[in-house]
Amino acid sequence: MNKTDTQESKKIKFGINELAGSVGDFGTIFPIILGVALISDVNLSTIFLFFAIWFTITGLYYNMPIPVEPMKAIGAVVIAEGLSAPEIAASGIIIGILFLTLGYLKGMKKIQRFIPESVIRGVQAGLALLLLKTSFHFVVNDLTFAVISVVIVVLFMIISARTRIPDVSALIVMGVGIAAGFIAYGIPTPEMIALPYLVIPNPADFSFAAWNLVIPQIPLTLTNAILATSLLAFDLFKKEAEPDKLAKTIGAMNIVSCPLGGFPMCHGAGGLAAQYRFGARTGGSNIFAGIILLGFAFFFATPSMLLIIPTGIFAGLLIFVALTLGQSAAKTDSWLVTILIGILTPFLGITIAFIVGMLIAYIKKYKKMKTF
Repeated sequence: MNKTDTQESKKIKFGINELAGSVGDFGTIFPIILGVALISDVNLSTIFLFFAIWFTITGLYYNMPIPVEPMKAIGAVVIAEGLSAPEIAASGIIIGILFLTLGYLKGMKKIQRFIPESVIRGVQAGLALLLLKTSFHFVVNDLTFAVISVVIVVLFMIISARTRIPDVSALIVMGVGIAAGFIAYGIPTPEMIALPYLVIPNPADFSFAAWNLVIPQIPLTLTNAILATSLLAFDLFKKEAEPDKLAKTIGAMNIVSCPLGGFPMCHGAGGLAAQYRFGARTGGSNIFAGIILLGFAFFFATPSMLLIIPTGIFAGLLIFVALTLGQSAAKTDSWLVTILIGILTPFLGITIAFIVGMLIAYIKKYKKMKTF
C-alpha cells in the first residue's frame, strides 16, 4: 500500500454507499428501542437523540462503521418486565463505569488472551442464527412486506454485482416502509423532541439493576460488542478496532447518556456486518446514521410515529446481515466449538453457549497438549 492509498483510507467519505450502509442496522435498533419506549417510562426522542450523538462521535473516532446499538439483554428484560427509567439508568451507569475502567486498565487485552478465536467465531455464528430467528418472526407477522424487502435486497445484490450501480437496497426498503405507513395511516402529528432530563436512581435501583440487568448483559458485551466486533473489523477492513478502545467508548456512552434519559448502548458485530453489507466503509456512514436518527428524535418523538412502519421490512435486512456474519464465523479454526456455540445460542442464550464453548475449547486444548 503506497502513501496515497494510506491517506485515502483515512478519509471519511459521504457517498451514496455510505448513506445506504447507514441504515443497515436499523432493523436491529428500532425494534428494541421501540419496545422499550412502549413498555417503560423512558422518552423515545431522548433515546434517539443520544443514539444520534454517539453514532456521530463513534464514526469520527474510529473512521469505521462501528455501530451503536441498544444493549440486547437489558432491552429484553426491560420489555418483559416493564422496568422504570431509574432502574434502566442504574444499569447503564454500572456498565459504563465497569467498561470504562476495564478499557483504561487494558483489561480487554488481558481477557482476549483467554478466549479462543473459535469461541468468538461461535458468538458470531450464534448471533447470525438469532438474527435469522428474529427475521422469521417478522416474516410470519408481516409476510407481504417481508417478501418485498427480501426481493428488493436480492435485486440490488444482482444489479450491483453486474453494474456500477451501488447497493442502496437498505435505503429503499426503509423508504418503502415509511411511505407505506404514511399511506395506510396518514402522517401522524409530529411532536417536538423532549429535552434530556436527569434520572437519579436510588440504592435499591442500583442493586436491582446489578443483579437483573448488568449480570445478564456482561457476557454479551464482552463477546459480541467488543471481541467479536474487533475481530470482524479486522476481517472486513484489515484494520483493528482495539478491544480496549471499544470498551472505553461503551463506558463513555453509558456514563454520559443513561443519567440523562438515554438507554444503555454498546457496539456489535451484527451491526458492523449490517452496515458493511449495505455499503458502509468509513465513519461517514455513522455520521449519516446520526443525522437520520436526529431527524427521528425531532419528528418521530412518540412511539406511535414508529408503529406505522411495517415490521416486515426489517426481515430482508436481517436475513442478509445474518449471512454476512455467518461468512465471518466460517473463518474459525475449530468447527466443533464454533458450530456448538452457534447451535446452542438460539435455545440457551449467548451466555450459556459461551460457557459451554469455552469448556470445550479448553478441553480440546488440554488434550492436544497431552499428545505432545
